[in-house]
Amino acid sequence: MANDVFGYVYAVWIFLFIFWMIGAGVVKSTERRESASSRASYTVFIIASYLLLFTRKLSVGFLGWRFVRESSFIEYAGFAITVAGALLAVWARVYIGRNWSSNVTIKQNHELIQGGPYALVRHPIYSGLLLATLGTAITIGEVRGLIALPLSFAGWQMKSMVEERFMREQFGRQYVDYERRVRALIPFVY
Repeated sequence: MANDVFGYVYAVWIFLFIFWMIGAGVVKSTERRESASSRASYTVFIIASYLLLFTRKLSVGFLGWRFVRESSFIEYAGFAITVAGALLAVWARVYIGRNWSSNVTIKQNHELIQGGPYALVRHPIYSGLLLATLGTAITIGEVRGLIALPLSFAGWQMKSMVEERFMREQFGRQYVDYERRVRALIPFVY
């Protein structure tokens, strides 16, 4: 893998991290929050996924086997997919505004956001991060990236299920109707 392409991918993820940290300071106050055990149940999958993606020392044994040949075209295609996913996540984060939280929460005066990227999928931030994970896995081109993808999917899906329960409890029929109209993570599919 060309180090410069991975460096670009890495820069995208650093940008996302910084963007998220800055955005965390401009949110509504929390009324209700998920339990620590609930959060730990999915966070372990997400952390494992990112460790596989970004820890080059894990490129040992079968984890280092290539699933795509080394190619600048493939690496830049992966980078483009990473950027597309990051842009979706950022768009969704900006669109949800002060209702956002890194934890599953209900905010004071919480609003049910259904427009913009939330008209495409109910959890566009998670969808964007999954797309960025796919792009990163393609850029890396190793089995560890392929393993990271379902781990990430499992983590974000588990978190989305907790979030959906909170939203149903908060918004009732309005959220149930939204669930019927809009897929959770993958437009028109799931």
